[in-house]
Amino acid sequence: MFQFAKEGYPFIITFAAFMAVAALLRIHWLTAVFLILTLFMCYFFRDPERTTIPDKNAFYSPADGKVIVITEAREDEILNENALKISIFMSPLNVHVNRAPCDGIVREVKHYPGKFLSAFKDEASIVNEHITMLLENETHGRIVVKQIAGYVARRAVCRVKPGDALNQGQRYGIIKFSSRLDIFLPLNTTVKVKLGDKVTAGETVLGEI
Repeated sequence: MFQFAKEGYPFIITFAAFMAVAALLRIHWLTAVFLILTLFMCYFFRDPERTTIPDKNAFYSPADGKVIVITEAREDEILNENALKISIFMSPLNVHVNRAPCDGIVREVKHYPGKFLSAFKDEASIVNEHITMLLENETHGRIVVKQIAGYVARRAVCRVKPGDALNQGQRYGIIKFSSRLDIFLPLNTTVKVKLGDKVTAGETVLGEI
């Protein structure tokens, strides 16, 4: 079933309303502009169904996009230890709905105000505005996922709160417009993707244990 992310409806309705007013006033060029913007918002906020095959030893991609970082790195906000860091860049053409990489209980959700550097830059993970979620998996322990705002994307939405249970592949948030998502996995994870790979939220396996 075709559907939109609920966060997109205000944008879609607003531009559609402007288009209708311009059409009533017979301002044809403006009607065309708002039609294009309305169609783009419908495209951007699309929220297709995904098929996630349950696998307790796999970590699925939490976002659509391109893998830009695979490295061991220290996560200082919650874990305070080294982990396997995989970063995914989302362009304006990607689906921006985020999904849980594994089953787990949400233990923390923290919002960090900050800058809006290009999401491609390494320092964006640290200095940009972002939302950090700690997901505790029964088998593999603590997993951290960061929704990071970019130069264009200045609004991340996390729909869950501490105590909520998430199933693997379940929707949990969205980042509006182009942006980045970092995930921190256990160091003994076997990586199943490489730099430059295109990944699909809830369907592409990033790593396995």
